[in-house]
Amino acid sequence: MNVRRALRIIHLVSTVWFIACIGCTLALALRQAGIRWWVIFSLSGHSVVIILLLISIYLFAIFKGVSRKQEVIEHPLTSTNYYMLLYGAIPFLGTMAGCIAMIGVNKISQFLLGIAMGTLGATFLGWIIVDPLTGLVEMLLPASRKHRIERLSKAKELREKRQKHREQLLAKVLEKEDIDWQRRQKALMPQAEMLAELLAANNFDFQTECKVADIGVKAWQSGGLSCMRQLHKMAMTICKNESQNKIIVDYISTWWDGIGSWRNKAFCEKIILS
Repeated sequence: MNVRRALRIIHLVSTVWFIACIGCTLALALRQAGIRWWVIFSLSGHSVVIILLLISIYLFAIFKGVSRKQEVIEHPLTSTNYYMLLYGAIPFLGTMAGCIAMIGVNKISQFLLGIAMGTLGATFLGWIIVDPLTGLVEMLLPASRKHRIERLSKAKELREKRQKHREQLLAKVLEKEDIDWQRRQKALMPQAEMLAELLAANNFDFQTECKVADIGVKAWQSGGLSCMRQLHKMAMTICKNESQNKIIVDYISTWWDGIGSWRNKAFCEKIILS
C-alpha cells in the first residue's frame, strides 16, 4: 500500500467519523429537547440517503485533491505527506481531546456529547480555518509566487500554441476546400449550364425532372452535399446573368429533395434576380 492510498483511507475514515459525530450531536440535542428516540430515528432514516450523497461528492473532490501531484514549490508544507496525515487525523485528535476533557464524567450522554463536540471543534478549526490560512501564507512566499507566475506563463503559452495549431489546421482545411471548389468549378460547368437551360426553358415535365434528378445524383456521387451546393449555386448564378429582371423559381431544390442528404428548406422558393 503506497502513501497516497493510505492517506486517502485515513481521510475517508476521519470524514465518516466526523459525520457520525455530527449525527450524534444532533441526536443528543434533540433528545435533550424532549423528543423521543423513535422520532429521532425516523427523521434520520429519511435523511441518510442525502447525507451519503453529500459525503460521496465531498470525498470525490477530496480524493482528487489528495491523489494528484501538488506543486511542492508553491506548497512546501501542505503538499508533504506529514501534513496530509495530520490533516486527515484532525477529527481523531479532536476525539482524543474530547475524551481527555470528559475524564470524570459518569453520564454516558454527556461523555458522548463531549467527544462529539471535541471532534467538531477540532475539525472546524483545522479544516476551515488553519488549512486555508496555511495555504494562503504559502502562496505569499517569494518562491511560491515566482513559481506560480512561471507556471501560469507556461500554461498560457501552451494554450496559445494549441490555439495556433487549431488555426493552422483550420486554414489548411479551408485551403483544401477552396482548391476542391476551384477544381470542381470546371468539371461542373456543363451540368450547371444544362440546369440553367432547363430552368430558363420553363417547360417542366417528367422528363425534365428526371434529367435534373440524374444530375443531382451524379453530383452527390462525385462530391457529396458540398458538390451539390456548388452545382446549385453555379446554375442559379448563370440564370441570374442570363435572365435580367426576371423571377426564377428554384425548382432544382425541390427536385433534388431526398437525394443524398439534400433537403429542400422551402417549397419552390422564389429568387428575384436583379
